[in-house]
Formats: sequence, structure tokens, C-alpha cells
Amino acid sequence: MRRWNGWGDESVDFALNEDMLAFLRARVGSGKPPADATLEQACGAVPASRLTPYRGIDTTPEVRLRHALGQSLPDWLKLRYGKVGCVPDGVAFPESSEQVRELLDHAKRIDAVVIPYGGGTSVVGHLTVPDNGKPVITVNLSRLSRLIDLDRQAQLATFGAGIAGPDLEAQLRAHGYTLGHFPQSFEYSTLGGWVVTRSSGQQSLRYGRIEQLFAGGRVEAPNGTLSIPSFPASAAGTDLREIVLGSEGRIGILTEATVRITPLPQREAFHAIFFPDWEAAENAVRTIAQAKIPLSMLRLSNPVETLTTLTMAGHKKLIGMLQTYLRWRGCDDRKCILLIGASGDGATVAHALRQSLRIARRYRGVHVGAAIGDKWKKNRFRNVYLRNALWQHGYAVDTVETAVDWPRVSGMMQALEQAAREVFAAAGERVHAYTHLSHVYAQGASVYTTFAYRLAGNYEADMQRWQALKGAVCDAIVANGGTISHQHGVGIDHAPYLQAEKGALGLGAMRALCHHFDPSGMMNPGKLLPEP
Repeated sequence: MRRWNGWGDESVDFALNEDMLAFLRARVGSGKPPADATLEQACGAVPASRLTPYRGIDTTPEVRLRHALGQSLPDWLKLRYGKVGCVPDGVAFPESSEQVRELLDHAKRIDAVVIPYGGGTSVVGHLTVPDNGKPVITVNLSRLSRLIDLDRQAQLATFGAGIAGPDLEAQLRAHGYTLGHFPQSFEYSTLGGWVVTRSSGQQSLRYGRIEQLFAGGRVEAPNGTLSIPSFPASAAGTDLREIVLGSEGRIGILTEATVRITPLPQREAFHAIFFPDWEAAENAVRTIAQAKIPLSMLRLSNPVETLTTLTMAGHKKLIGMLQTYLRWRGCDDRKCILLIGASGDGATVAHALRQSLRIARRYRGVHVGAAIGDKWKKNRFRNVYLRNALWQHGYAVDTVETAVDWPRVSGMMQALEQAAREVFAAAGERVHAYTHLSHVYAQGASVYTTFAYRLAGNYEADMQRWQALKGAVCDAIVANGGTISHQHGVGIDHAPYLQAEKGALGLGAMRALCHHFDPSGMMNPGKLLPEP
């Protein structure tokens, strides 16, 4: 059963070892677990639905509650403290594009708001229910999950857009293919969600971000149906795929998506390299990326994240032996860990690793083999459960991500961590902040920073802490020339910062597109675009 107020399956836990808890206490203080509201209490606060009965729409309190919020920290605070606020008036579960069309027509007749719901993994407020006096219908797309067509010659597959990552990969694997899109939310996020938020997977260096994988599809909009055929390339004016990518439910509901697939790799390998300091590590990673070596992943942790990762790993004796060896090789307190991945046939993987290690050695990199990489791969979708475990010990975790050109990478990392430290220092608290480059390009890199800090223990104070943190780090992103979102979309949380990136004319164009497909503004209002 999926947790109603946290991440993932209720049967999966991420136990924190005592060394990690001591590590956190030393850096931010002892946490005090807050008292969580129960599911029964939360359901009891759900108001009566404003909808009259309509086929296929569920108006029971628990179903509505479970579709009211996503996985952002504000969403967690609302659920954990029982301060949920607005919930949808009903949840529909269509099984075809035609049924989605019927639901949109019904919503238009009754002047209702429509919120598309994929896997419920949004961390920027995509699912927040507006308080504008109108009834709200959430459309759960999980039943649009079948493989509709597979074209082996063109290496294209068409799916219902509500298919979750594991189901998509299982259906492709049965035919010898993969999409290769593995965001950390992979277990629950959906193909449609990836497209409309411009998602990036952990191995996008080989397979591409979702904009490279999305070839066409079908959108049901209030104004009609948009069908986008797939082409290998086209010079026929505006690329309609770009209207759908990053649209976040504002123009309609993506019901089918055609994606570019790849034969399953014969071999995959993930190796770890340590560098003596951040400067050497960043230079090595930039050189590897710009050499266009056929890797699938480059993930570089700064010294604090490296220390955190090694502390959290357990196996104290083995980690101690590793630390001793690394000190002997010149990697001590400022060391950084780089994970590199290669996928493909045996010769390609061997070549990619050999070329990468050759460059790493030029920057004093110490190769320690595949054990750490294999461990990372095993837990790649499990580490997000850490949020549940930390909450139980009285700690909150939030993240922020951006992307900048190489000359700004280090400055951005420092600015984000410093902004967080200043926010918490002003409140008499401390924050444990650490950063990694999660995706690397020839031009630059994403900068992904995590913040762990103590919970205050009441809703108002914890929400104020988050708001201060979010505002400070987003201001730092804008001031240092970064995009407000590299891979999570805009939603509500990032909308106020969009004009700095798009400009007034750009925002006007986006508004005009939304109005063209949705003249009455019924589709997911308040998301993506700041209020005019």
C-alpha cells in the first residue's frame, strides 16, 4: 500500500544507522519527531464534494485526500500536520483518450477546474487544489497504461501516458528494448508526467532527456484534440512537441505518448573515482563531458556530500579501510566522489571506462572499482525513502536544482549552500547542506543541493522555515544566472521566478498558448505561469 503522507510503499523502510544520526546531531542538533495526524483525522477534515454524481468520478473522502497533494516539503507538512486545505471534489479514472475527452467536456459544462494526476510525485506544487470557488476534478491517468504500438524498424513505442516507469520498462524489456529514462521518482512517476515537466533521468547522458525521447503524442485539450505525428526530423514550422513539453497540464491532458526506444544494453557498469578536491574533480568531469565519451552517467558529489554518503553507507570497518587507502593516495578531508556509468555492448563500455579513467588520472583521480557504483545502482530508487526515516527522527529534507554553464557551476554551488546557512542562522538554527552535479553537459551542469535541518514541531513554524529557505535559494539561483528548474518543472513554487528567465515577452507567448488551447482557464490554474 502506498503511503498517504510520505514517500513510497508502506512496507519499505530506510533505516538510519547510529553513525548517521550522530553525524546529523553534531551538525544541526538533536531532532524531535513531531506528532503526525492520522489518516482518519485527515479524512475527517475533508469537506463534502460539490459535484453531482457523474459516472467514473469517485467522491469518497480518502480517494480525494490521496489526490490532493504531491511530494514537495509543503505538501508533506500539510499532510503530516493534518492541514491539508483544499482537496479535489472528485477523482476520475478514465481508461481511454475518449473518456478523457468526455470528462473535459463535462467539466466545461459545469465550470469545473481540472487537474491531471500522473504518479503524484511532483515536488513543486503541480497538484495543489486552487481555492477559487469552482469545483475541482482530478483526472488520474493510471489506467492509460498499455503499450499501444511498437515499431521495431523505427524504434518507436507508443504508450498510454499514465504508465509508470517500472511498468513501461517491463513492457519494453519483454521485447528487448529500454527507454532508459530513470529519474529518482521512477517507481511512481509516469511517462506523461515526464513529458509535461521536462524530466531528466539519471542516465540521460546516453539516452537523452525526455525532450530527446518524446517523438509525438495525443493531447485532449478543452478546445479539441491535438495529434502530433512522429518524424525523425522536420522543418515544417513550429515543433508542436515543444508546446506539450513543459506544459504542466495547462493546455490539456497528454493521453498518449510516442517515444524513441533503444535495444537493451549488453552490459552496464558503474564505477567510482575519488579526487583530492572539488577543483580537480570539476575539471576532470568537464573534460570528460566535452570529450563526448559514450558514458551514460556522470554524477559528482562535493566534499560534504561525499562525507555524508560514506557516513550513511554503514560498514564502518570497510569504509575506514577505504578512507585510509584514499588518504595514502592523496584524497583526504576535501575529497570528492565521482560516479561514472557506461551502457552498451562490451566494447563500447570498456572503451568509455578506459577513456574516462585516463582523463581522471590527469586530475589525480583515484579509481576504486565498481563496488560503490554497484551499491548506488542497487539503491538508486530507494534513497528517496530517506525522507521518511529522517522525519521520524525529527528532521526535514528538501532539495533545489538548477543548471548553469561551466564558469558558474562552483559559484552557484557555494551561493546555494551559503543562502541556506544564512536563513537558518537568522533563526538560531543550523542546516546541513551538500551538493552534487546530477547531470553533466558539454556546456555546463546541473547543480543539485540538499538541505537537512531540524523540524520545529508545529505546522506554522515549519512552513515559515521552508518558505524562508525556498525564497533564499531561488533568489540565489536567479542572481547567479541559473534556470529556475533543471528537471522538476515550475508548478506553483517556481512560478514567481519564471519572468527572470523568460522575460515579459516570453511569458506573454506562453500565456497566449495556454489561452489558445484552454480559453476558459479550466486546466490546472495557477501552475507554471505566475498570476498576471
